[in-house]
Amino acid sequence: MIFIQLTILLVCIFLGARMSGIGLGIMGMIGLLILMFGFGLQPADPPLEVMLIILSVVTAAAALQAAGGMDYLVQVAGKILRKNPKQITLLGPLITYAFVLFAGTAHISYSIMPIIAEVAIKNRIRPERAMSMSVTAAHMAITASPVSAAAAALLTVLGAQGVQLADILLIAIPSTLIGVMIGILFVWKRGKELSEDPEFQERLKDPAFAANLEGLEKKEEFVLAPGAIKSVIIFGLAVVAVVVLGSFPQLLPEFGNKPGFTPGFAVNEAGHVLMPSMIMMIMLAATGLIVLLANTTAANVTKASLFVSAGQATIAVFGVVWMSSTFMNNNFEVIQKTLGDLVATYPWSFAIALFLLSMLLYSQASTAKALMPLGLSLGIPPAYLVGIFPACNGHFFIPGYPTLLTAIQFDRTGTTRIGKYVLNHSFMLPGLVTTATSVLAGLLLQSILL
Repeated sequence: MIFIQLTILLVCIFLGARMSGIGLGIMGMIGLLILMFGFGLQPADPPLEVMLIILSVVTAAAALQAAGGMDYLVQVAGKILRKNPKQITLLGPLITYAFVLFAGTAHISYSIMPIIAEVAIKNRIRPERAMSMSVTAAHMAITASPVSAAAAALLTVLGAQGVQLADILLIAIPSTLIGVMIGILFVWKRGKELSEDPEFQERLKDPAFAANLEGLEKKEEFVLAPGAIKSVIIFGLAVVAVVVLGSFPQLLPEFGNKPGFTPGFAVNEAGHVLMPSMIMMIMLAATGLIVLLANTTAANVTKASLFVSAGQATIAVFGVVWMSSTFMNNNFEVIQKTLGDLVATYPWSFAIALFLLSMLLYSQASTAKALMPLGLSLGIPPAYLVGIFPACNGHFFIPGYPTLLTAIQFDRTGTTRIGKYVLNHSFMLPGLVTTATSVLAGLLLQSILL
């Protein structure tokens, strides 16, 4: 019976991934209804914390976008890249990593990709190198960002085991940075130079194509929005507040000794405010301050492109994680009996499971929320799970994620591409190298620091 249920789950995930957008969420709900009515499975709790964190963080990022703060950051990044064009393969991925680390969402990388492609093309450096690693770096930064839904999802699972946000960042940031640097070295001379690439040289013979490349040099004059810098400062202070409160939980309010205290969604039985709830409060409060002080409006925030992505991500996580958790909870004994000995002997094999599921879910947060509880129940130490957290970055494997497709679109030379056999695309090898290195570095660092 479990195999039929698993087949239904995988089919729903596959169909949802093909739909993209809210597809995973709506197919997840269909799968959940089939499991509930067709097989009598009791539904698990919905992933409310992760959903609300996604909405809170991406709404704050949308406010940053609406106030012009994102344009300002892009302008600063563009100046750095254009002043150091020969280092685009190094600086492009590192700046993208910093952007996503700061904002907590990979969708912010769309704004920097055109500049990376432009600088590479103008200096006749193969764009595939910088573009493939910039996308990979964006994904890695999600698992290292203090305000990402992925880090929050891991925290909701491991928080009861004594793991703090600071512990996750202590391992995730250096391990993913090490992975990104190794990935950059891997792509540094990957592929032919544009001057030696026969396909690119053939394209140059087309006057329209050559004119199109030169057209990239035209730049519009940048006008700084009145509240741009203020919005960056407010958003930055919010990120700092999350890091500080997550690192020093004793700073959080306590209500356990107050009359009439009752635990709930935001406060645990000891009376401590839970960190996921604090992230929601801080980021939405930052949104309010940006609207009040940074010359934008609530209406403009809801019109920002990032706000739309928040809705899509929330629905996707809602359906697919609820379905997956229901399947896991109701089949736990069978799964534990089947995988227990293997994971106990080879705990690193659980990293492969994380990678494989993330290939289908297209979400680090969904993967962490769906599988990390299983890892704990199988006896894997919390610190070990923190170390293998970067394995949740497998959604580059099947080239359908928006960041991959956007990077391909912006590379006018055609070097960043999906190959004839689909899986032989520009992001495959850089992604595998970076992910494997990050996991190995994470395992080493957790053994030393946690």
